[in-house]
Amino acid sequence: MSKKETYEQRTEELLLPIMEENNFELVDVEYVKEGGNWYLRAYIDKEGGITVDDCEVVSRRMSDLLDEADYIEESYIFEVSSPGLGRPLKKEKDYARSMGKELEIRTYRAINKEKEFYGILTAYDENTVTIQPEDGEEMIFNKSDIALIRLAFDF
Repeated sequence: MSKKETYEQRTEELLLPIMEENNFELVDVEYVKEGGNWYLRAYIDKEGGITVDDCEVVSRRMSDLLDEADYIEESYIFEVSSPGLGRPLKKEKDYARSMGKELEIRTYRAINKEKEFYGILTAYDENTVTIQPEDGEEMIFNKSDIALIRLAFDF
């Protein structure tokens, strides 16, 4: 396991009790370098959406735990935020939550001269995603061919 994966996994372990106490969902944790700085980010959500105050509660509790555990070698900035509307589907629970909803799928390579597809999520497993376009036949995509998959925006 890479250092990045170890940091993310350890952070998830520390965050989960805080999530349960507050009835929040831990959507994702990432450890990334942007510019010259390392960032440890926790994306959280709840029914009805997350607020700045919710992020602050988690940030304060987690900062103390991070100081105590002290498992990250580099200096970093810890952030807690909402995952936002355009977040990609990554985990099984993301797919389960999105069943019956319209998705946007972008593929690495063109399929029938198209790289962008929209349709209702009808099925998924660990290797494939199935959508029903509004005016066409059901389409099955290998997850390895998908560059981006997220809920479609309807403005």
